[in-house]
Amino acid sequence: MSESALNLLNLIVNNRDDIIYVTVLLSCIAVGKYYRKIADCAEKEKFGNILGVLIIVIVSGFHTLHIFVSFAASAGIILLHKQLQCHVIVSVFMFLYLLFFRMTYYFGLPSPPGHTNLIQMVLTLKLVGLAFEVKDATLKCRKASKEEYEQIPYHEKELAEITPKNIFGYCFNYVGVLTGPYLTYRTYRDSFVETYASNEKRFEACDKTTLEKFKSIPIFVALYLLTSYFWPLGRIFNDEFYAQSILLRLWYVWPAFFIFRMRMYIGLTLSECVCSAAGVGAYPTVFQSTAGGGPKTKDPQLLEAWDQSYDFNTIKNSDVYTTETCWTFREAMKSWNMCVQYWLAMNVYKRFPSRKLRTGATLLVSAYWHGVNPGYYFCIFAAPFYVAIEDLCLKRLRSSIPSFPLWLNVCVWISKFFAFSYMAIAFQLITFPRIWNYYNSVLHFGYLLWACQYAVALFWPKISKAIFGGKPRNSEKAKEDKSS
Repeated sequence: MSESALNLLNLIVNNRDDIIYVTVLLSCIAVGKYYRKIADCAEKEKFGNILGVLIIVIVSGFHTLHIFVSFAASAGIILLHKQLQCHVIVSVFMFLYLLFFRMTYYFGLPSPPGHTNLIQMVLTLKLVGLAFEVKDATLKCRKASKEEYEQIPYHEKELAEITPKNIFGYCFNYVGVLTGPYLTYRTYRDSFVETYASNEKRFEACDKTTLEKFKSIPIFVALYLLTSYFWPLGRIFNDEFYAQSILLRLWYVWPAFFIFRMRMYIGLTLSECVCSAAGVGAYPTVFQSTAGGGPKTKDPQLLEAWDQSYDFNTIKNSDVYTTETCWTFREAMKSWNMCVQYWLAMNVYKRFPSRKLRTGATLLVSAYWHGVNPGYYFCIFAAPFYVAIEDLCLKRLRSSIPSFPLWLNVCVWISKFFAFSYMAIAFQLITFPRIWNYYNSVLHFGYLLWACQYAVALFWPKISKAIFGGKPRNSEKAKEDKSS
């Protein structure tokens, strides 16, 4: 068998799970047109739950037991919220169960497949997020006067009196059950009870948005397959790879991260299509919805000037265009996996008691949620250090060069993607021996480069003084402009 044929065969075998994953998501998109047209809310919810459970059973088999055990325990805790601090207990339980779930082989149990891991991850976000929502809504309803209670949104009243049916419906609806995006309880319930215009207008918006999003999928798939064919990711796991030149090994982080990005874009975009096809997350544009959080306001007066157009910002997982074209690492981070970032911000960052430690706690939760292997921690914990270095470098550069030329922005863009690629290789290598072996093989070039960038930026005032004789370039330029 030729090398090309062997590479193609390996590509298919290595992507077996991805093929199943894409097939399930495509099936969910196809079902969406029927699902959103079910007029009876009870029937619609029932259909969505049956399909959601069916998906879990098909992709997980007997490992479905993990999903239902963790759900039953957390749902029971939430239902006892009047006597217990459910948000704390559910958070601890679900994250501990996530640890057990990923280390079952230590207990002599078979390891769950990757798809079940995705389902468990999404379920963890939903149940922990729901516990916090229940706690907040309960306190709000208890403290409200009779007049204030009448003004409380319907979904918060439901949360204060949450039922097993509500929890089950929210957790096991087929929309988002496999890969998200993360939806709040309000977003889920709004898809059943909120109507702002004729169904014809809403359905038209659903079809248009789904088609627009789906158009990018073939491009991502083609780029993923093409790059994987010429620069297979599996090469970095072979000893032969480390016999190549250091320049090749260092360069290889670029195609490796490109493959990773295309794979993520396919999954995240398909997940968005599942939501938009089902009509979940569709809100009037005047409500100014944000990723994960939903509408900033539902003021009825805004609908008076509304042109009956909808947006799906609530279920927007990633902004691919911004991620790829923005100049800085900081901007790109904000455009990546936005619904999960919303969950982390609302349930970890803003609620963590120590302001000094909240950033570290949020990063730790993010890495832990992704997995227990060192690669996730190497990658995620490196990001804030690079952001700080990038911010300082840009500050120094802008103090010397007020108007950034295009070539300098391009340099910042290249630096951004090299940083992403260098960090992401740890995410892909996963285990500590592999990560250390790779970084050793390139002499820890990335870390040394960032240290040099930081040192130059830190001492730039002194360097600038030595070069320009104590007069920064922007000061000289300002004087010239003033005299002219």
